[in-house]
Amino acid sequence: MTRWLWAALAWFSLILGIIGAFLPIMPTVPFILLAAFAAARGSKRLRHWLVCHPKFGRAIIDWERDGTVARRAKWLATGMMSVSAVSMLVFSPVWWVPALGIAIMGSVTLWLWRRPEPRA
Repeated sequence: MTRWLWAALAWFSLILGIIGAFLPIMPTVPFILLAAFAAARGSKRLRHWLVCHPKFGRAIIDWERDGTVARRAKWLATGMMSVSAVSMLVFSPVWWVPALGIAIMGSVTLWLWRRPEPRA
């Protein structure tokens, strides 16, 4: 039963990560990392697919091994958060919603840029 729950969490996280790739207001990487974590406990086949994937694999391995994030990923995340911040400013009917979102994204950006980068 526990293995099934881990597998379900892995698939659910992967689906959310894929949705996040197309929606600027939703993150992708945290869900993909959660999918890899859960798949290691519930689905060896999904885990293998994730770490061998040409887009996700290297980032998952770097994160699990050293807690590192590639510079390209940092720039992409920062850019997507900027797009989200601007869209929140433009479309939000109240001021505090974008203010809260931008404060959270700013904190995440600071944390992200403090992460080490993988060795070549």
